[in-house]
Amino acid sequence: MTASLSAIGRVASERRGADRFRLRFEVNLPHGYEPVWAALTTAEGLRGWLAAADELQRRIGGRVVLRWLDTGTTASGRITAWDVERVAEYTVTVHGRLRFHLEASGPESTVLRFTNERAGSDADRLDALAGWHAHFELLAEALQGRPADWERWTDERWRTLRAHYGQQ
Repeated sequence: MTASLSAIGRVASERRGADRFRLRFEVNLPHGYEPVWAALTTAEGLRGWLAAADELQRRIGGRVVLRWLDTGTTASGRITAWDVERVAEYTVTVHGRLRFHLEASGPESTVLRFTNERAGSDADRLDALAGWHAHFELLAEALQGRPADWERWTDERWRTLRAHYGQQ
């Protein structure tokens, strides 16, 4: 992955009680809405940077089953928000609420504002910060025509990011 820590915009993390947290990422992507939307909301697009979409009913209330190809984790749930080319929100087991909100920042530039709310410990929060950061780097690569090669994926980058967030 060629993206650096600075390639991801703002990152925020907050506790939401004893066993819940909310993460927020802002990712600036040098691409228009259409390719970014497709990467977030189609089976082919999701597979290139996040997970296999074993089921994806693209509408509010639609069923979604995501299978992370880097860890083997499967999460199922529903699409809880859907505003074409603007908002996609998946609320799933394991990872909680995953909200992707797109905003134009130029003719060929999109800001992705991501929120993840879920249950978990401080260790889970650090794991999730590193995981989402690594996946957003993969998203940037996929949008450049280089989707993730899950057969060769290692957790080396995740471990580096986990150590970084652990020092914050």
